[in-house]
Amino acid sequence: MTTKQHSKSIPLLALLLATHLAVVAEASSSGGGHGGGAGDVPVDQSYAFPNPRLRDAYVAMQAWKRAVLSDPRNVTATWHGPDVCAYYGVFCAPAPHDPHLVVVAGVDLNHADLAGHLPDELGMLTDLAVLHVNSNRFCGLVPRSLDKLGLLHELDLSNNRLVGAFPDVVLRLPSLRYLDLRFNDFEGPVPSELFDRPLDAIFLNSNRLRFQIPDNVGNSPASVLVLANNDFGGCLPASVANMSGTLDEIILMNTGLKSCIPPELGMLTGLTVLDISHNKLMGAIPAELARLEKIEQLDLGHNRLVGEVPEGICHLPHLQNFTYSYNFITGEPPVCMHVKALDDRRNCIPDRPDQRPAEQCQFFNTHHVNCDAFRCKKFVPPSPVVHYDLPPPPYYEVSPEDRYLSPPPPVVHYDLPPPPSYEVSPEDRYLSPPPPAYQAAAPTTPPAYQEAAPPPHYEVSPEDRYLSPPPPAPVMWNIPVYQYSSPPPPAATWKP
Repeated sequence: MTTKQHSKSIPLLALLLATHLAVVAEASSSGGGHGGGAGDVPVDQSYAFPNPRLRDAYVAMQAWKRAVLSDPRNVTATWHGPDVCAYYGVFCAPAPHDPHLVVVAGVDLNHADLAGHLPDELGMLTDLAVLHVNSNRFCGLVPRSLDKLGLLHELDLSNNRLVGAFPDVVLRLPSLRYLDLRFNDFEGPVPSELFDRPLDAIFLNSNRLRFQIPDNVGNSPASVLVLANNDFGGCLPASVANMSGTLDEIILMNTGLKSCIPPELGMLTGLTVLDISHNKLMGAIPAELARLEKIEQLDLGHNRLVGEVPEGICHLPHLQNFTYSYNFITGEPPVCMHVKALDDRRNCIPDRPDQRPAEQCQFFNTHHVNCDAFRCKKFVPPSPVVHYDLPPPPYYEVSPEDRYLSPPPPVVHYDLPPPPSYEVSPEDRYLSPPPPAYQAAAPTTPPAYQEAAPPPHYEVSPEDRYLSPPPPAPVMWNIPVYQYSSPPPPAATWKP
């Protein structure tokens, strides 16, 4: 192709892209019904589908294929015909409630390099447990129809070109446990309700999000929390310490935090990675960080910390990487020299190479930092566990969604054995709150048992009723094990 021909092809491609986005905008504004425009996808009358779920999946995948603007690897070439389970990236399995009903359980298009948008018809994949589309070129908004995916357990939209406000549709996914939205262009605040959801992993890094980390962040049961490379500002909440029972990694680098480091971080005794570098954190390094017995990587670099490094930190048994470069530290214990990877550059430490000029050190070390001036909220520990002197009444556990559908069963004493307990799955059991406080009532005479009267009926929701013993054999999704790894972020161009 000549240079002249190439120059003519650029406006043509731009025109095609503009036309495509106009159609997308029109479909989004007028979308409705089942999946927002499912009627636009023709279905060959000769196609036979094993069940209506697979027919819906066919419509959804065909709508998605039509929404793809560029497919350099020809990934969607197999997306034709009624056998949806044979499509590239689609995984089928028996439905959890019916082992004889085959449904689409997972879609994995990681690294497919597809360009286009996510259509509303994705909401028709109601049996989906896994949706992975990282490392593509999908643009536009996250469709609100995803709130129909009540079984979705993992959602990975990372490393795309998605835009708009934080997709609050993820707050309406009752089964979601893994959320990865990193490396997109989401902007604005993040709803504080996110940290009340039962998510095990939250990745929001490298977007355009602007908000202050809320104090209820400590409510999250996440083991991994990555919020790096956003514009948060404000305090590093001391309430993060309430995540001590689950948190394994927390990365808050380059988020504009401006406060002192709360000493309550030392309560995160199960933490292996703590990165709060490239912020505006001030004051001294808390000695309480020496309680992080499992810490392997500790990065405090590129802040405004002063004083000496607490010796106890360098004695931590698993510490492999300790960075506090580009601060105003004035001293470090000799034991720190034994840390496998230590970075103490650009500080004010005597007799160490590559330190700051004396005038910079003198200015910072003659200005005292008042941590109270940041007005950060004080640490509030979680509610204490209630201890009972008497055994509590039977507690019939149900899922959080069903808990409010039926009143709690009345406490009735019988001479006959009590009715069997209503078991729930292990995933839901840990989500239930502790039983309510039990008040011992005055002894009463048990009601006379009449043979004709049936025992009271303990109502549970229709979804839980089939779980009564004997429970059916658990159905395992027959989908592959995924590696949750987006490609590394683009090479950093920022220099101190």
